[in-house]
Amino acid sequence: MTGTTTMIETVGLGRDFRVRDGVRRRTVTAVENLDLRIEAGEAVGYIGANGAGKSTTIKMLTGILVPTRGEVRTCGLRPVPDRRRLVRHVGVVFGQRSQLWWDLPVGESFRILAAIHGLTRDRERARTDELVERMEMADFLATPVRQLSLGQRMRAEVAAALLHSPRLVILDEPTIGLDVLSKQRLREFLIAERREHGTTLLLTTHDMGDVERLCDRILLIDRGQLAFDGTLAALARTVGAERTLTVDLAAPTPDLVGLPDVQHRSSEAGGLRQVLAFDAETTTAARVLAAVAERAEVVDLSIGEPDVEDVVRRVYAARR
Repeated sequence: MTGTTTMIETVGLGRDFRVRDGVRRRTVTAVENLDLRIEAGEAVGYIGANGAGKSTTIKMLTGILVPTRGEVRTCGLRPVPDRRRLVRHVGVVFGQRSQLWWDLPVGESFRILAAIHGLTRDRERARTDELVERMEMADFLATPVRQLSLGQRMRAEVAAALLHSPRLVILDEPTIGLDVLSKQRLREFLIAERREHGTTLLLTTHDMGDVERLCDRILLIDRGQLAFDGTLAALARTVGAERTLTVDLAAPTPDLVGLPDVQHRSSEAGGLRQVLAFDAETTTAARVLAAVAERAEVVDLSIGEPDVEDVVRRVYAARR
């Protein structure tokens, strides 16, 4: 089943739960017939609504849950029977759960985790120094975890998951509740980590900014089944999502209607600024701009990509 460069592979993966409904019990299917394949070095966003099956999938990939049916390999290993071997190759961060010791300083938690992973003292020091510098943790390395801000704690959580230089990093809602600056710091670190170490990234998130900035590929899950596998641009095309061209003009101009393959969306300040929408499948921003320039002088412009949350909503609506 799994080649040497395949980090994750599932075939017909499924998981059921028995739940109580009043006095009766019934079976609920959280994941059904899931086929995934993620190769080494990829950065994949695993997205979907609450209850779609994302966290259940992650738990089966890491050996926390036993699948009801199907096959799964993570880093070429069977997550449940090979769990002790698997932890050497995988780093996991659950946004709502901590792997750090609450009353210990961050640095002490790192030392304990390094010992658990069997790192040599030299390797522990070198890797800790690297992570502390990149994640800007020097100021709170001696601070007990319980005294950290949310942003500081999440940086420490990600560093702890990466301490043993895993081949695969799985992040479940890592930026939940973080401020803009903390999110940016974390994203920049993950980009650098992938670039320098070739780390494979699987990210589950509701933050579409994470998906846009970190992921090359999107897996969209709906009611436990894979609804889409491809790039963000391809996802937008499946529901006809449009790009926009916002132009600032040299003088007030009547609405730019009637341009080929273009829809006029809005005008401001008597037509000084206008927003035009177009389908990237039928035309290009360059052609739209050329058509605008024939009717008015353009002094500034910006191009807007489809809103990812809107695209996801449209995909779900089309499947209902």
